Amino acid sequence: MNVLVVGSVALDTVETPHGRQVETLGGSASYFAVSCSHFNPVRLVGVVGEDFPDSCRQQLEREGIDLAGLQVSRGKTFRWGGAYRHDMNEAVTDFTHLNVFEEFHPLLPEAYRDSDCVFLANIDPELQLEVLEQVKRPRLVAGDTMNLWLELKPDLVREVASRLDIFILNDAEARMLSGEANLVRAAESILSLGTGCVVIKKGEHGALLLAPEDRFALPGLLLERVVDPTGAGDSFAGGFLGYLAAEGNFSSPALRKAVVYGSVMASFNVESFSLKRLREITPGDIRARFESFKKLTVF
Repeated sequence: MNVLVVGSVALDTVETPHGRQVETLGGSASYFAVSCSHFNPVRLVGVVGEDFPDSCRQQLEREGIDLAGLQVSRGKTFRWGGAYRHDMNEAVTDFTHLNVFEEFHPLLPEAYRDSDCVFLANIDPELQLEVLEQVKRPRLVAGDTMNLWLELKPDLVREVASRLDIFILNDAEARMLSGEANLVRAAESILSLGTGCVVIKKGEHGALLLAPEDRFALPGLLLERVVDPTGAGDSFAGGFLGYLAAEGNFSSPALRKAVVYGSVMASFNVESFSLKRLREITPGDIRARFESFKKLTVF
């Protein structure tokens, strides 16, 4: 099955207690695509500036990611800078320079419009709706959001939610969208919008999956070293959707396994800066970490 991701491709400057990296490859679409590529082919739609390094493009190409939908516009590439200090679950943003991303409107190549699975990363909900108008008959549509759009365009976020088979968002976003403090009640509120299934990411504390007839909770893997959490949520989504696309099965048992594989990929992602760890892992590494989750949850 073909997987399409539409989101940001950026150059990140990140500081954590383990060091500082300047202008490394980042962005929601990049993290999703590299994670997903371990399971299934990925098509990427985004925009970069004329200054986007060839080395960053080559990183994506080496993972077999289809970049026919990556637009190159006059100007500079989107840049984000942030730091993780006392709380490794939340970054303090130092700067955000949207640059060419500010005028981005996703234009899907004709070959992309028949994609089987679509992931709408945390871009403006207006752009997410533009994508949905261009795809033909996807078997599965999943999406993400962020607090900025929940503050500025909550009605549009709800409209997107009503058209999603799977809404993947973090705990703070779920509470913000629903107005509910309790995550189960928050998920039920989101399901009432018309979303088929809600997956709530809880950072180091794991993830929840709630559907009309299913509830599943997975703890976080016990990691001894977290270097850089940037992109962990998008890596989770890439593993989650990549596994489902590879299986071609969207049943409740498959969704539960997808949560585990998403968590596996997020756990690898945080072990290094940028996409380094995601790019070097093997199928054997993924299987071994999946087994670690099984041992962690047996009682």
